[in-house]
Order: sequence, then C-alpha cells, then structure tokens
Amino acid sequence: MTKTLPRALADRLFPALAALGLIAISMLATTWWVPALTGNAVWPLPQDLWGTLVAAQRLIHLDLGGLYTQPTGLVTFPGAAVILAPVVAVTDALGLSLRVPGAHNPQPAVWLVAGPYDMIVSAVALFAADAIARRLGTTRPKRALVAGAGAIALWSVSAEWGHPEDPVAVGLFLFGVLALADARLGRSAWLTGAAIAVQPLVLLALPVVVVVIERRRLPGYLIRAATPGGLLLAAAAWANWHATFTAVTSQPNSPTVNHPTPWTSFAPHLSNGIVAAGPARALTIVAACACALGAGRRWRARRGAVLAQVGDPPEARWGNEMLAELLWWIAVTLALRSVFEPVMVAYYTWPVLQVALVTSRSSWSRLIATSVTTTAMTFVSQLTWRGPWTWWTAMIAGLCLTLVFARVPGRAPGPPAGQTPATEQALAADPAGRTDGAGHRQVSGVP
Repeated sequence: MTKTLPRALADRLFPALAALGLIAISMLATTWWVPALTGNAVWPLPQDLWGTLVAAQRLIHLDLGGLYTQPTGLVTFPGAAVILAPVVAVTDALGLSLRVPGAHNPQPAVWLVAGPYDMIVSAVALFAADAIARRLGTTRPKRALVAGAGAIALWSVSAEWGHPEDPVAVGLFLFGVLALADARLGRSAWLTGAAIAVQPLVLLALPVVVVVIERRRLPGYLIRAATPGGLLLAAAAWANWHATFTAVTSQPNSPTVNHPTPWTSFAPHLSNGIVAAGPARALTIVAACACALGAGRRWRARRGAVLAQVGDPPEARWGNEMLAELLWWIAVTLALRSVFEPVMVAYYTWPVLQVALVTSRSSWSRLIATSVTTTAMTFVSQLTWRGPWTWWTAMIAGLCLTLVFARVPGRAPGPPAGQTPATEQALAADPAGRTDGAGHRQVSGVP
C-alpha cells in the first residue's frame, strides 16, 4: 500500500528538521551573528560556491566550452553545475549578480537565494542516511541523533566551503546502495551513475558495490552507471577538449592555500605552486579495489550464512548486517582519499563521517562515540595548521577512530530484528515489501 502523505512526512521528520536547522543557523551566522561579533561588514561566505555558480550560469546559457575555463575553477564532472542550474536560473531572472563576495561586494544578495538552495540540495545526504537507518531498523531516538550529527558534519562541506556536489553525490550513491539491497538493480545503477556525474569521488566506493553484484548482471549495471557522467563529460569535451581534459585529469590544487600532506612533494608540480592531485587519486582507486576484495569475501560470508538460515533465493533483499557491513567498507574506501591526497581541504573528510554515522547505529555507545568524533573532526578540520604532517596526521587519526567506533560488530548474521525465518522468506519472495489493507505482507512470488 502506498504511504499517505502525512506518514511519508513523518518518516522523514528527522532529516527535514536537521536540514531546516542547518539552513537557519548558517544563514543567520553568515549574515548577522558573525559580522556583528567581528565588526566586519563583509559576510563570511563559502568562496568555492561562486565558481560553480558561474559554471551553472554558463551551462544554462549553453556555453559548454566555458565550463572548465576561469573563473569557474571546476575540476569535477559537469553534474556539479547541473545541480545548481535551477537556482542560477532564478537569480538570473531576479537580476542578481554572481560577482565574487569580498571587500568590493561585502553583502551579495545572491547568497540569500543561493545559500538556502545550496544547503537544501546538500540535505539529500541526510535523507539518504535516514532512509538507510530506517531500512536497518534503527530506533527513532538513534535516527534523530544520526540526523543531528549529520547536519553538523554537513555544515563544513555545504555552508562553510560551498561544495554541494559532494553531499549530493554521496546521497545519491547511498540511495543506490539501498536500491541494490532491495534487489532493484536498474534503479541502483542509474542512481550510482547520477552520483558519479555530479562528483566522481564515489568511484572510490564503486568497487565495493561491484563485488556483490552477480557477474551476469554486472555489464548492464556498469553501462548504466557510466552513461550520465559519460554523456555530460563528452559534451563538455566536445565544446572545449583542452580545458576539459586538463581540469578533469590533473585536478589542480594549491598546497599554499589548502593543507599540504606528506604526499605533496611526490605530486606533479604545475605553474604558480599548484600541484596535480589526479595521479594520486588514481593510486587511491587501486587501493580501493584491494579493499573491495576483502569486503566481497566478508559480505559473501554473511550472505551465505543468511541463505543457510532462511533459504531465500539470490534475488532476496539483504539482511541488515549485510547492508551495514557493505556500508562500513564504503566508508573505508572513501577514507582512502584523505590518506593519499597530496593536498587536502577540511571538507574532504565529510563523506566518511556521514556514512560512519549510519553504520554505528548498532548500539548507543558506538553511535554516541561516533557522533562526538564526527563533530570534533568537523570543527578541528577547520583549523589552519601548516606543515605536511601536523594537520594531516590529526585528520587520519580522527578518521581511523571514527571507523573503529562505527565498525559493524562481527556477530553471526541472521534475520533482521523482529523477523522469523518464515517472514524472511516472505521478504525474499517480495523484495518490494507490498502489504495488504490490514498491513500484512503479501507474497506474490519471486520477482
């Protein structure tokens, strides 16, 4: 039975409240509290957002050749501009300028429109995390804590740095994993493809997903997942090959503006002190593939134990511990970016923190410890410590601690809480979870 609107809204209450709180506090802080406390009339706004807004403006004007030329500073896939196109269309209609904020533009009116939109689209990560938490049977108080801690962590990447493409991509990818867990392979592939098109950082986690898909279905999955990003990137490359190829493959970053790491000296150096992060990220993907092999073995072991207990067919939706195990390995692979990155920015740690909050739901002690760690990481990462070791070492230690707290317990797998083997077989027979008018599950046969 389709859920009524009030029930659907009630199910999503916690991420909605967390997102509204993030928007309200961030907008008040940037336009009122911080200027009043510092006596500085200039609003403290996320500078990185403006370049992507310019890219989105060029996109809606069909200037594809300008997506990767200054002042956009775009180094990700064109989907990052696509998600901001609606708000840029509104600001253009209102006649608002995209001039970069600063001393000569201290209080840009465009922030009053673009700021809330930035955080609204970023909240897809909060809704995805809550959807998975509900799927795992997480209690409402724990879901409230996951949403609250997630909103605090989201502040860094969204309100402080202005990169909504990261939470949008991670959110879409998590929805894709949830669809895969419920035996909806096609939906999962398209969601994963949309995530890659927005921010290819999720490619680090893709090998973990690939190892749990049946081989005969894998080619179709990968083709769908590659299509959205491939089409967008091909269009940009056709319009301006040199600029697109240079930005996407070199991934330039500045160790003087951002945080150098022990890997900085090994990265190819470009002009004006800029280094290319692209080669190091290729090494990170190789490491992620190695992690995927270990993840695949552990996941198949859990899967085999569930099959032995309930006798469900391969198409059945996963058990809770199987999904949580896979999510934890996704967090591990996303953490590899920070381990090998030649130049780091504070928000690079965010994807790991968001996924870890979901997998730590098995006990209050784990969830509270993970929430405290993610909150501390969010604010400590904003410190401007210099040197290639100090800040980077603190971040890696914090990520390791977060992953330890969020680790899925290694107990023997079984049916989800509250389900007998018989009801697990009913879930296997009908992964969509349809019910009759009395709320009892209907079994319509294996899909």
